[in-house]
Amino acid sequence: MHDFFRKIAARVSILAGTAATFLLAVTVIVVWGFTGPMFHYSDTWQLVINTGTTIVTFLMVFLIQNTQNRDGKAVQIKLDELIRATKGARTSYVGLEDLSDDDLGELDRQFKELAHNPASVRAISKLHAKIAQEHERRHGEGSFHFPGHHEPESTAKPDARL
Repeated sequence: MHDFFRKIAARVSILAGTAATFLLAVTVIVVWGFTGPMFHYSDTWQLVINTGTTIVTFLMVFLIQNTQNRDGKAVQIKLDELIRATKGARTSYVGLEDLSDDDLGELDRQFKELAHNPASVRAISKLHAKIAQEHERRHGEGSFHFPGHHEPESTAKPDARL
């Protein structure tokens, strides 16, 4: 039963996200709107669209949630594998998604504090510079800059000839 639901949920999720499905939905609404005068905008005419959209919305909630749960779990597994495979990474961070909100908040606070540490800022700047150099080496394009990243101020004195 679980496998059947997973397959149906995946197919419907893919189908629901297509342009053709969107156009079908718009067409249904336009046709419904044009039939209003024919049915004298009756309560039954309104009930048809309300019932249809309610049923579709109700079912889509479960299908979308199932798909998001699966995608989230797959991304988490991939991130866990990257942590395990990265030399020097803190493997204790594998499985953080199972921590309480308070524990995650505390870790977030610690990382923000660490990011403002001058030694961390220098290390991040060096990493950004290394990545930019590698980008230029590979692509031969102009300089590559990280958004919001500023190079450390040079200690050299300005050229007096300028």
